[in-house]
Amino acid sequence: MAKRTPIDAGLFAGSLDVPRLRGSRCRSCGETTFPAQKGCPACTAQGCEEVALGTRGLLWTWTIQHFPPPHPYAGDADNFEPFPVGYVELPDGLRVEARLLGCDAASLEIGMEMELVLEPFARDEDGHEVVTFAFQPVSS
Repeated sequence: MAKRTPIDAGLFAGSLDVPRLRGSRCRSCGETTFPAQKGCPACTAQGCEEVALGTRGLLWTWTIQHFPPPHPYAGDADNFEPFPVGYVELPDGLRVEARLLGCDAASLEIGMEMELVLEPFARDEDGHEVVTFAFQPVSS
């Protein structure tokens, strides 16, 4: 398998072989955030601890994105094809915004179970696959 590298060094917790998003939890109030932060957006305390977030959650809401994303979008903006995006609510109540793969508008339902997956983004100068994250429906 070709080497994979994350689009951002701080995006994932641990190995890409078993991908998990890296978040943070406030030691004062317990608020969980993504992406990871040093300070808490809820109570402003400093010194949040890093946590590996869950890999499954429920589709909280979704829409179809009908316009190309801003930079660093690597696709062809002139031939852009709309795609589903949504918020997936993880078990601790944190909602993560992500592209939704392996589905179309007709198959999406609020409350359906989703799982974290890696999505190829580009290739770096060494030919390694650069990846980001997405969610897809859990196979039954």
